[in-house]
Amino acid sequence: MASLINNQFLLHSSTAENLYFTYAQKCPIIDYHCHIEAKDIAQNTVFRTITQLWLSGDHYKWRLMRSAGVDEKYITGDASDHDKFIAWAGVIEKAIGNPLYHWTNLELVRYFNINEPLTSANAESVWEKTTEILSSESFTAKSLIERSNVELLCTTDDPIDDLRWHKIIADDPLFKTVVLPAFRPDRIVDIERGGFVNYLQSLGKSSGVEIMDWDDLKKALRIRLKHFEDHGCRLADHGIERLVFEETSDDDANRILIQRISHPKQRLTDEEIAKFKTAILIFFASEYQERNWTMQLHFGCRRDNNEAAYRNLGINTGYDTISGVGNFVEPLANFMSILTMIGKLPRMIIYSLNPNDNPLIDTLIGCFQDGSCAMKIQHGAAWWFNDNLNGMKAHLRSLAEQSYLPGFVGMLTDSRSFLSYTRHEYFRRILCDFIGDLVDRGEFTKNMEVLGSIVTDICYNNALKMFSDEVKG
Repeated sequence: MASLINNQFLLHSSTAENLYFTYAQKCPIIDYHCHIEAKDIAQNTVFRTITQLWLSGDHYKWRLMRSAGVDEKYITGDASDHDKFIAWAGVIEKAIGNPLYHWTNLELVRYFNINEPLTSANAESVWEKTTEILSSESFTAKSLIERSNVELLCTTDDPIDDLRWHKIIADDPLFKTVVLPAFRPDRIVDIERGGFVNYLQSLGKSSGVEIMDWDDLKKALRIRLKHFEDHGCRLADHGIERLVFEETSDDDANRILIQRISHPKQRLTDEEIAKFKTAILIFFASEYQERNWTMQLHFGCRRDNNEAAYRNLGINTGYDTISGVGNFVEPLANFMSILTMIGKLPRMIIYSLNPNDNPLIDTLIGCFQDGSCAMKIQHGAAWWFNDNLNGMKAHLRSLAEQSYLPGFVGMLTDSRSFLSYTRHEYFRRILCDFIGDLVDRGEFTKNMEVLGSIVTDICYNNALKMFSDEVKG
């Protein structure tokens, strides 16, 4: 069977090939948003089977397997690693048009030197070969990261995390990849959710501050922000199901917080929730700006839609969907506008899971660029359900047409898998093909020096600037 992954994969012109092999391929990876556990890196976790590498925790694959009619036993159940892999092979061989088909075969080529696409017919031999390689070679967390030419990666971490695993990683003189925490404070923003008051107690314990009011909360959070900063953090990340903005004040935030603490079972009004969320996000953004951090906003996802599955399997198991968030432009514009008014607008990366939002984001970010740097306000990479061939092209096209593509901060994995760094190759090939197509159709001059600098900036330099004090190019 012919190899799917060859030099020309996704590159449809000599211009695209030149850009990829001369510029993009050589760039180290800066993976500024992922969900890999720092503990796995610190302990240099060993993977004994390809199932452990591929299927454990990968809700992309679980979702596809369910759609193909695979019993849950072979997904999250008690089937053997071997049988789960065989089930996956039977699904992926027919997954035409799905990015997982490309990712699967990219990973087989790049990490196992298996050039034939995975099928039911060759699944047993692939299982045997990968098992042999995994038993005889060092397929550990650290070796996979280094093999993938990852210069820096950012994990996703709760404010109460002690970050001890990050310290262990940083203290390893033989491991050259920089691993930094990213601050993810969703549980303190979502005041309406169950467990909020209990979380306040955990935050108080980790910061050494008894949280009884708004000033206490801000003090505790500043202590945790400093803790993260001391461990190299330069990024915050907010997952927001619905963007809101309501005129508010410290007095409003204080009253609402005290009410929530005093009466944890009493439901807050929508207006109270919006006022608190606005206040806490303004607080966070101001703190990020003072620390020269970048603030990420992820929205447009409705999570855990299948209640029965959620109760049985928990979060991040493949039951999330793209959602419309109504008029997000108005609250987001108001949020950035007030931050601009008080001189506290940080660098921002804005992501929506809904691809219909691309031109809305690309035109909105143009309202808040201030000339201090290229693309201070970013439209983040095609994310989750959009990190496929057409999703990436649509994102690039909208960004190029409505904003400034050369300033784009580039790709991320948003993944829990140590093999997912091939997604950077996937993106880079699509990027070079997109630019090559514009050139070959006569829509941009064929100046390879200029084109090469655009590609290198998107693949590496623009992300590097966010961490210039941590990573030297």
